[in-house]
Amino acid sequence: MKTVNMHDAKSSLSRLVREISTGAESEVIIAIDGTPAARLVPLTGAPRRMLGLDYGLVTIAHDFDAPNAEITELFEGR
Repeated sequence: MKTVNMHDAKSSLSRLVREISTGAESEVIIAIDGTPAARLVPLTGAPRRMLGLDYGLVTIAHDFDAPNAEITELFEGR
């Protein structure tokens, strides 16, 4: 684990990110005036979404988009 001050981190951010992404460093602590403030770690892959888990649980009526007289009256102000 490497610790760098903010000024050094700003000056060498691309190198620090490269070290993290290649595995040369497992994490980098960024300090402000010697006090740890942030941690730079490798990005882990987001869990893969499972498609179709709710398949068949939702049904839509065949006339779901049919005109509705009550709603039409509300929009037209009758």
